[in-house]
Amino acid sequence: MEQLIANYRKLLEGTSTSFRRYLYDQVNWNGRLVGIVGARGVGKTTMILQYIKAQADASNSLYVNAEDFYFSSHKLVDLADEFCKMGGKHLFIDEIHRYEGWSKELKLIYDYHPELQVTFSGSSVLDINKGVQSDLSRRAVIYTLYGLSFREYLELFEEIKIKVYTLDEVLTHQVKMKADFHPLLHFRQYLEKGYYPFALEDDFEAKLSNVVTKTLETDIPEYANMNVSTGRKLKRLMAVIAESVPFKPNMATLAEVLNVSRNNVADYLQYIEEAGLITQLRDQTGGIRSLGKVDKVYLENTNLIYALVKKEKAEIGNVRETFFMNQLRVVDDPITSPVSDFLVGDRTFEIGGRNKKQKQIKDVANAYVVKDDIEYGGLNVIPLWQFGLLY
Repeated sequence: MEQLIANYRKLLEGTSTSFRRYLYDQVNWNGRLVGIVGARGVGKTTMILQYIKAQADASNSLYVNAEDFYFSSHKLVDLADEFCKMGGKHLFIDEIHRYEGWSKELKLIYDYHPELQVTFSGSSVLDINKGVQSDLSRRAVIYTLYGLSFREYLELFEEIKIKVYTLDEVLTHQVKMKADFHPLLHFRQYLEKGYYPFALEDDFEAKLSNVVTKTLETDIPEYANMNVSTGRKLKRLMAVIAESVPFKPNMATLAEVLNVSRNNVADYLQYIEEAGLITQLRDQTGGIRSLGKVDKVYLENTNLIYALVKKEKAEIGNVRETFFMNQLRVVDDPITSPVSDFLVGDRTFEIGGRNKKQKQIKDVANAYVVKDDIEYGGLNVIPLWQFGLLY
């Protein structure tokens, strides 16, 4: 316990509170059991440590990483018992999906220690969702942290602060910028290296490649009890997606390429999506987070495009659609449109460059042309970069 406390205090000292993620103020940190999930590398650990440093009483709080060697010979329930006896009130457990049987033990902690507030986080959305549904139903409140929006990127990387705008405000041209602010240069940089906070560190490309590899070779296979050969098929499928996106998945063809059944292909795509590496655009029968028919498959964010495909081979139309999909899904559910690129509620969106015409949506009500390479719009023409101000 003493070593855990020492490690925690050291981490706390090195945590900056100058920039906080969009989710920080949305979390009910006083809940008895709070879960924060998200893909690897989006900033869950930093956000938790920031809260402890800024709001919680460090003397009765404890942060631990479930991968710590301590847990090779100790249980979570035993840690909670000892912590409560020492007067502990707030327990924060990071990377909890790495601890076998975590959901059952959290249930026991919740039942045995009503005075203790527990916050946990995990990179494997798959495992967290499964554990919550099976053991923590009606107990845990789960929040999802996504990568940096363009707005957050500007603040963290460029020290340019812009308020959050609603979708209605963006569509009615209420975005106000300083006269000397020119977003397009920053926008290009964001598309390549702005979604993950660790882009501020050295060797971004190598670290992002490591995130992808660990997700495909460790997180998903452990969750789904896959063998090594199946893990290799996940990597092959990811390579096919990276080379082809956005594409309409042909399950029969993919099954033949991977030498698996069509049902396995659908499962693999679902695993990779929930792990935060791809996004599947579905029809209106299910919405993006449900099980509607898949119309297109995108990489989850534009940084992955440039990391997995050579820069000169990155198709700009794909980059634009991926950005729009990635930013919108945090606040709404984009689905496939029968006449254009996306449908969000009763609004139709056609994505393109500066010279994109109105032809495809000319007879469609509530339709917008979203253009890249322009700073400001008018009427039903909206600049693509402004959709990065939604969170």
